[in-house]
Amino acid sequence: MITSTSNPKVKDVIRLRDKSSERRSRGLFIAEGRRMVEEVPEERVEALYVAESFNPDDWRGPSLALPCAETVSDAVMAKMADTVTPQGILAVVRQERLTPKQLSKGGLILMLERIQDPGNLGTIIRTAEACGADGILCDGGTADLYSPKVVRSTMGALLRVPVAVTEDPAGTLQGLKESGYSVYAAHLQGSADYRKARWPEKTVLMIGNEANGLSEELTACADTRVIIPMQGRVESLNASVAAALLMFEWRRCRDEAR
Repeated sequence: MITSTSNPKVKDVIRLRDKSSERRSRGLFIAEGRRMVEEVPEERVEALYVAESFNPDDWRGPSLALPCAETVSDAVMAKMADTVTPQGILAVVRQERLTPKQLSKGGLILMLERIQDPGNLGTIIRTAEACGADGILCDGGTADLYSPKVVRSTMGALLRVPVAVTEDPAGTLQGLKESGYSVYAAHLQGSADYRKARWPEKTVLMIGNEANGLSEELTACADTRVIIPMQGRVESLNASVAAALLMFEWRRCRDEAR
């Protein structure tokens, strides 16, 4: 059992937890908590750690995983974990690095530009799964997909929704257009009420930065700019709320078309 916080393995977990550069360069991230770890495909688990107080009877994940786990003291687990009250289990997991082409299956794709808040990003990923989106594209300015806060807020959806990062979002959008996708932008100067817009099966929905919205470059790529009508003096909605409304409107239209 590991009882020292100076142990190299413990320090390695902490580096991966705290440094996006470490996660990015090594292609690894930390999954914490019983529910999250149970959903990780066994072949992607690089290392597994359980606290001495962890009850194996609570485990519902792969049967071969727990015997391979490294036991750490409760104090060490508290040091390794990102949460205030750790559940006593965490895993080092290999990232799934997809290309934009692997997402174009014919349904809804989200394009996220410079989404900065980890909670917003995680909620959008979770909502994308709930509405049946095919995948999510993030530009290079969007928050780290694999930060502990994002991973936790997806409630496991990050392991199930295909996500890719593109350093050339405009070029990626052009490629999707050429393969038959229509590009919709959530925009405060939109001309189409999102409830009256035509939402085709193959849709790219662009959601921009929380404070500044979409850049002019990506806005220019849109075939349609949609707006969410609002009452009162509210100028804009939270990015994840806006994304949810628009995604489920796409879902409603597609279900009615069937």
